Amino acid sequence: MSDQNNLDELLRAKEAWQEKVNKALEKQPERKEFKLDSDLELEKVYDPLDLEDFDYLSQLSWPGQYPFTRGIQPNMYRGRLWTMRQYAGFGSAEETNQRFRYLLAEGQTGISVAFDLPTQIGYDSDHPLARGEVGKVGVAIDSLVDMEILMNQIPLDQVSTSMTINAPAAVLLAMYMAVAEKQGIPLDKIKGTIQNDILKEYAARGTYIFPPRESMRLVVDIFSFAGKEIPNWNTISISGYHIREAGSTAVQEVAFTLSNAIAYVEAAREAGLEVDQFAPRLSFFFNAHSNFFEEVAKFRAARRIWAHLMKERFGAKNPRSMMLRFHTQTAGCTLTAQQPDVNLVRVAFQALSAVLGGTQSLHTNSRDEALALPSEQSVLLALRTQQVIGHEIGVTDTADPLGGSYFIESLTDHIEEEALRYIDRIDEIGGAVAAIENGFIQQEIHSSAYRYQKEVEAYKRTVVGVNRFTDSGEQSIDLLKMDPATSRRQNERIKEIRLSRSQGAVNSALQDLRKAANGKDNLMPYILTAVKAYATLGEICGVLREVFGEHQQQNIF
Repeated sequence: MSDQNNLDELLRAKEAWQEKVNKALEKQPERKEFKLDSDLELEKVYDPLDLEDFDYLSQLSWPGQYPFTRGIQPNMYRGRLWTMRQYAGFGSAEETNQRFRYLLAEGQTGISVAFDLPTQIGYDSDHPLARGEVGKVGVAIDSLVDMEILMNQIPLDQVSTSMTINAPAAVLLAMYMAVAEKQGIPLDKIKGTIQNDILKEYAARGTYIFPPRESMRLVVDIFSFAGKEIPNWNTISISGYHIREAGSTAVQEVAFTLSNAIAYVEAAREAGLEVDQFAPRLSFFFNAHSNFFEEVAKFRAARRIWAHLMKERFGAKNPRSMMLRFHTQTAGCTLTAQQPDVNLVRVAFQALSAVLGGTQSLHTNSRDEALALPSEQSVLLALRTQQVIGHEIGVTDTADPLGGSYFIESLTDHIEEEALRYIDRIDEIGGAVAAIENGFIQQEIHSSAYRYQKEVEAYKRTVVGVNRFTDSGEQSIDLLKMDPATSRRQNERIKEIRLSRSQGAVNSALQDLRKAANGKDNLMPYILTAVKAYATLGEICGVLREVFGEHQQQNIF
């Protein structure tokens, strides 16, 4: 569209069209105000005039080429589909292992582990603060014994495992490595991801233990250690998912996630790591929300921003350092307890947006998750949703099929521009850690969440079954029931472990860890030694609590 005569002709044609539209609007006004979740007012239609200065090679290029807007692989899903990785974990390690093996038999291609709250904040199941929470929102993992049971009969050299664990990520990674060794699998053959993204815990989720600076030390220790010992492991999954679940907009999700990523890269470089030494194993985790086209554009914009940041800001030379590889989960916050079968529809469209946005891995929520942990039937339907998208409807047959759409490219540019403004503001504050410590990021998320809820309550935003199209009758659905004896059995197992292990070896390992935590050594080797001696998660985290202290969140209003 660089030819001025063509542009002038197009503009005249659009003005004539607009006159006809205005006359039509006099008879039939538009039904509402049309805005994105990020508050951008949408045009009636998008055309070449919206991309007047668009440069294909610098803004798009081809899939698999910098700046990776169109995807990180040249042929995308024509080679292989994304990893279908259903997030699962409940009760005991035995129960969760059964769910993993069931899903793998049904066509799941990767494992994603949900841990219960005591595990996430570094307490054993017999700790007083764990009472009533053991196995409720994930699986309870107290020691290497639990991890051995959790991964029983699962070939760790053939299946990749993602673990949603943050503050105690180093401990769970050490347990997984120890299990691989017990299975006789070389550590360079295991593949997977630990979330290990502590910054979003302070901003959006809340399962933190240690203060930010000490937590960043653990993150970087994992980068350094894993790069040498488990080179095929993703050392972090920098998460926008929970930022979005807490109420952020799509723009904020991209901006805050990438600002956190910048903080991790800077911390690793300050520790002496070269950017191309660790950046290829950085991964990301995004939310697939309900505004379909905004979500597709969000994923594309995030890839482009990250490519530019890594190349221009951090001087990366390896193209893999510039590739934003990401897992996606459909939006749990959009699921409704009312008319739960409608959640199947929501999830299908959200999952489709992730695929059209070029995700590398995907979890589809189950219809009953607003009511309970998903039943076996519900989680199978969620997996089948991915399989239909992947194998039946043709969207995987060409790379980036929405690329070049006037609307999609305009949205991608808009999200990139607005996210970069936020990143600049956070840089001015002093980076993501400072922006979290002074409450800037939390306040921005809270404000967006408040605006969203007000729109729902004022009927400016429709939520089917909640504020429109409601049903007075209750829909019957079979829910998963948790075994109340799980906590008792976990406590009994911990007692047995403490009686059967070498307490001298445990004491020695914990003392060495304490000494290392007070110094500057990489903590991963010490944690691995303690895990192999069957020290519990709570004992290991307890030592680090003594040395590092605990983070106290400030109230943000």
